[in-house]
Amino acid sequence: MNKFLFVAMWVAIALVGAIAFGVIALSRGETISAGWLVVAGVSTYLVAYRFYSRYLAYTVFGLDDRRATPAERLNNGRDFVPTNKWVAAGHHFSAISGAGPLVGPTLAAQFGFLPGTLWLIIGVVLGGAVQDMIVLCASIRRDGKSLGQMAKEEVNPVAGMAAMVAVFAIMIILLAVLALVVVNALRDSPWGLFTITATIPIALLMGVWMNNIRPGKVAEATGMGIVLLLLALLGGQWVAAHPSWGAMFTWSGTDLAWAVMVYGFVASVLPVWLLLSPRDYLSAFLKIGTVMILGVAIVLLMPPLKMPAVTQFIDGTGPVFAGKLFPFAFITIACGAISGFHALIASGTTPKMVTRESHARLIGYGSMLTESLVGLMAMIAAATLDPGVYFAMNVGPAVLGTTAESASQAIAQWGFVLHPEQMNILAQQMGEATLLSRTGGAPSLAVGMAGILGGVFTGSGLALWYHFAILFEAVFILTTIDAGTRVGRFMLQELLGHVYEPLGRYSWYPSIIVSSALVVLAWGYFLYQGVIDPLGGINSLWPLFGIANQLLAAVALCVTTTVLVKMGRLKHAWVTLLPLVWLAAATLTAGYQKVFSPLPNLGFLAHARSLADSTNPAAARMIFNDRIDAALALFFMVVVLVVIAASAREWWLVAAKRQTPRVHEAPYVETQMDSVTV
Repeated sequence: MNKFLFVAMWVAIALVGAIAFGVIALSRGETISAGWLVVAGVSTYLVAYRFYSRYLAYTVFGLDDRRATPAERLNNGRDFVPTNKWVAAGHHFSAISGAGPLVGPTLAAQFGFLPGTLWLIIGVVLGGAVQDMIVLCASIRRDGKSLGQMAKEEVNPVAGMAAMVAVFAIMIILLAVLALVVVNALRDSPWGLFTITATIPIALLMGVWMNNIRPGKVAEATGMGIVLLLLALLGGQWVAAHPSWGAMFTWSGTDLAWAVMVYGFVASVLPVWLLLSPRDYLSAFLKIGTVMILGVAIVLLMPPLKMPAVTQFIDGTGPVFAGKLFPFAFITIACGAISGFHALIASGTTPKMVTRESHARLIGYGSMLTESLVGLMAMIAAATLDPGVYFAMNVGPAVLGTTAESASQAIAQWGFVLHPEQMNILAQQMGEATLLSRTGGAPSLAVGMAGILGGVFTGSGLALWYHFAILFEAVFILTTIDAGTRVGRFMLQELLGHVYEPLGRYSWYPSIIVSSALVVLAWGYFLYQGVIDPLGGINSLWPLFGIANQLLAAVALCVTTTVLVKMGRLKHAWVTLLPLVWLAAATLTAGYQKVFSPLPNLGFLAHARSLADSTNPAAARMIFNDRIDAALALFFMVVVLVVIAASAREWWLVAAKRQTPRVHEAPYVETQMDSVTV
């Protein structure tokens, strides 16, 4: 491209983004269009990918396509498999884009649309995408080792071993929350359950097609998968209306919990090419396509943002979850801005599939920007709902009661209006029995998406779009569960390998079966407790999820900063140190408040004390869960402080030239793969 045109194009993109930010910033209570949020976000993402990710790839880390990756050197046909760049990017994007970018922004909308929007855009460019890309690069250089193992080798053995245990425990909490969101979205929804179930054989067929029947024919498998996926969506509508089939696919929360556990185990032990990779790739097409269509629909429809820019709930009195804007907005919105879970994927399944080092830019930084766009769409979908409807869907029955009338009275006390008939009419339009207290964020996101997409494409035909949105959400959450369970298996195998060496071998099948079963049983326990929780499960688990997730991101940023320092990139280490300082401050503050706050609706221990004299038959279980949550939060915080202190010591020793920097990279091996084939 001509240099003048190149400069003019990027200046124009930057100016458009600046204008959009100006419109958002200068609004003073008047209603503005959601389209400005889309323009501001997309402009920022484009500029950041073109310039900042390039700086990270070649100036900061020094990626080298002549160097063979672990996928090439350690290819075993099960976990280490050289994978097409776009398929690997699809897997990574789908694996990281689970419940987080959908649920977090939706829940954080109780603060208003502005705080979450700014955190999604700024946080991802300077924090989340940087973390994902640098962790991926570091793991590729170390034979695909996990974050915990890298912490042990690069920071120090004691802090690293503590980090390995903490990272594994955090992974269990994350998987439980992700699975709980799936259960809440699919409970008593035959349309959604049938469609989700159908995606499993579709993915298996795609895997066999690309690996055995027509090797390398990615386009053929893609076309076939998309057609079958659309047929499954339409078939779900027929199943839901059929008296026998509809009953067959109407499952309770506990039944779905057991089914999700079985799926997680099976997906973890099957070869990566058979289910995990094709399912994630297919899901990526669905999700990216849907997000792009949703963005275009928002720009065309220009729906008004009905939620205020900032609500009164920034003071910590919010009914969706307790806590003030700082620090809780920054742990509630994790995925989409910065998420420790991504570091587990970037040092788990993905580095074992990357064919060229330069692909890490698209896979790491690009996928995270795309996920942030998903989070931005979730924020917009929530903010375009009537506030009364938003709170009626996202607050549990313990606060709202079980009828639309009681919900209307409770919401009126917060200054918002909900007519009881609104919820009944809305449920009928969406093809659901009820939408009251459908906590977890996924159902309210689906209603918001249906209103936007239906307004552009089908007018009043909202039920199809609602269930399409449920499919859109649940498919990706399930892909996070299967990838996450596999990553959890890798981490457990590393830990068990210290007890009995063969258990640490990724390719030894008895170890695969045993470790996968243990991982599923661990997160399955928290999932089951969340399903039977009278408060809706998500209320008690999500704060712990947010704290654990962001503390894990702090560990990842400590490790990546240490790697950069030891690589001789001390002057560039600010790229990971800057987000580390902010994230540690926000998350440790949130963790302290969640454990020690005297307010029962905020502090774990205070809530347990408030139930001491309760006659509620579930009180004993709720007290036990509160104490478990408090103990886990304290454990995670102590480990993170240890890792930060140990990392800072390493940085100081290297900066003061009191220690010779030494990295634990795999030996350099030149690639034997033809660039044309990858």
